Amino acid sequence: MKKILFILSIFISSFSFSQMITSNLQKKMLALGETDKFVIIIKYLNGEKVSAARENELLPFHFEEIKDSISAGEDFYERTIEFAVFEEGKFTIPELEFKAGNQIMKTPAYEIEVVNTAKKEDVINDIMNNKDVELGMEDYWELYKFYILVAIAVIALIIAIIIILKWGRKPKSSPKITSNLTLKELDGLKKKKFIENGDFRSFYVELIDISRRFITTQYHVPAEVLLTDDLIDAMKQNNTISPENEKIVEEVFLRGDLVKFAKTFPDQETMQKDFSDIKTVVERSTKDLEFENLRKDV
Repeated sequence: MKKILFILSIFISSFSFSQMITSNLQKKMLALGETDKFVIIIKYLNGEKVSAARENELLPFHFEEIKDSISAGEDFYERTIEFAVFEEGKFTIPELEFKAGNQIMKTPAYEIEVVNTAKKEDVINDIMNNKDVELGMEDYWELYKFYILVAIAVIALIIAIIIILKWGRKPKSSPKITSNLTLKELDGLKKKKFIENGDFRSFYVELIDISRRFITTQYHVPAEVLLTDDLIDAMKQNNTISPENEKIVEEVFLRGDLVKFAKTFPDQETMQKDFSDIKTVVERSTKDLEFENLRKDV
């Protein structure tokens, strides 16, 4: 009986001191621009360091973060975020991940409704009666000069573009030059030591930016303006890109999106593999283009 009580007490004590996460949203209905507060608290850390999205990067883009403060100690972690929303509608704070040691904890999702408190039937009374004022040429110029200057600038820009396209020389470029320039950019990213320092967000942002520029130039796919899902579809419809390169780009870009919205925390091994895979895509892209040219000739 004593052994059972001893084992039970150990189990209860270990359970009571395990890491625990709680969160609290102050208000779930807001007026446009009204400030709300979101608090996350993690207890019983026992010296474990907490990893999460960096300050002012935790909430989705609909939420305008005003203040993001973190306080931490040996046994606790507290994060308080003040934010506002400037669009009407219903918005969701998704499940947010926090990693302490080897344990990953998540907050529940919260739905917030944002309403416009101004009513259509509200009457605005003028302080004094309107007066008719006669305007001269100078007055009209002061009122509309900005629009006139913008119109002139746009017309001049269109003329300049037409001249460049018609008579300007196209810069010399080749698939090999594009690959070499991109490899230099990747070496520059490597020297920033984002992988060694565990700065996975900065690493994936720069890696994907470099990859998008490369795909746009090398394969003539508008990767810099397409969302990830649309880019994947565009690559599958492009006969130039090999299936191996398509698969690598798809995996790295999807992982980058998860990192951007704090839904995953890749380790150094994963980041190093993604870097090496993208470098491989760049190096063998010239073979893709050579094969495509040969196919066209046949």
